[in-house]
Amino acid sequence: MRIAKSALIQPGRNSAYAVPAVALSLFCFAYSIKFGQVAILLYYALWLPLIAVDYRKVLGSYSRYMWLFAFAALTFLSVFWSAVPSTSLRASIQYLTQVICALIAVRVVDARTLTVGMVAGVCIVLIYSVLFGYYEYDPLDGTFSFVGAFASKNQLGFYASLGLIVSFAAVFIFGERRLWMVASGVVGALSAYCLLACQSATSVLTTVVSIALMMGLRAVLTLAPNQRKLLIIGGGVAVIILAVASVYLGVVDAVLGIFGKDSTLTGRTYLWQQGIEAATQNPIFGVGYQAYWVQGFSEPERLWEEFFIGSRSGFHFHNTYIETAVELGLTGVLILATMLVRILWGHLRRLIEDFKNDESHLLFTIVVLLTIRSFVEIDILTPYNVGTFLFYFAAGKLATASRRQAVGFWRHQTPSEPIAQ
Repeated sequence: MRIAKSALIQPGRNSAYAVPAVALSLFCFAYSIKFGQVAILLYYALWLPLIAVDYRKVLGSYSRYMWLFAFAALTFLSVFWSAVPSTSLRASIQYLTQVICALIAVRVVDARTLTVGMVAGVCIVLIYSVLFGYYEYDPLDGTFSFVGAFASKNQLGFYASLGLIVSFAAVFIFGERRLWMVASGVVGALSAYCLLACQSATSVLTTVVSIALMMGLRAVLTLAPNQRKLLIIGGGVAVIILAVASVYLGVVDAVLGIFGKDSTLTGRTYLWQQGIEAATQNPIFGVGYQAYWVQGFSEPERLWEEFFIGSRSGFHFHNTYIETAVELGLTGVLILATMLVRILWGHLRRLIEDFKNDESHLLFTIVVLLTIRSFVEIDILTPYNVGTFLFYFAAGKLATASRRQAVGFWRHQTPSEPIAQ
């Protein structure tokens, strides 16, 4: 029995394969620590064999878009100055393969398939956490929180946030009906329950902002492109003014108080201070990718003890830019921040200029979520993480869309038209 290539690698025609592949990938990301190599090998088995089906189609040509690999390349180079070269080498290989798999997914998965696949994946992840999860005591704020089958309530909250976003997207962006509409309703309700149970202020606030943005953009997209530009510029200025006013008027502290938090964010401000001090020791290139939180080193041992981390692992500075500065210096921060801004601006521009662009509507919302969370988490810095996968998926879709637009432009040129150099 022969299987048509389109059933595996043709976006829009390969849902029978791509939806389970996305769903299982999310499960592998969520519980790779729990299931170890089995989960990681399953993730690779879902994407890498597609190269053998049609390597030209699946791998594509990213040679013109080397910015996609800039950060991964820096993690590799950090091996040469790393405090623990073996750790940096292993982690950088893992990160690069994660990027490659995400870019393979870009070539074979469209936005609608990604959405319903994530609905299915989040459903599996959260059901597993509800069935096998537990409550954990936080000695810093003296509360018990539901962490599911994760080691952190913030990770459970992250998946719940994604569940709500893709549930809304499936119905309101892609117009799913019948089976997927019902599934989206179930996953949305389950995600809301887990979001409240985990009591993660970060996840609740970022989810509210992201969904409000998604629904607001849906209204904006009914306008003409020129009107969209004016409204988005005005809305952006208003948001900045409100954010600054909220800080000075104490609104932020009041909101945090609702969740039982204070202005120190449960010790994160102290942790950030410690991270900044560590970054100043090697300001240009850092200590090497994932070469700071290593057992036996005095500073991480001290912080593990102060924050009651008995396992002496799985801890970080709770800020993407500080963590990057410590590991890869200001060079890494500049590269990562540039990539993030480029992805945000690229998808926002497509949203404004295109008559209708469901792909950028979804991906812009997800990248905004990742951007907001980047100030309190490190979702895009580690391998085998759903945040890293989505970050590079959004980047890859932007790159391939830019290429299609360029090719379309040159094809419409006539021989008599001058070609810009």
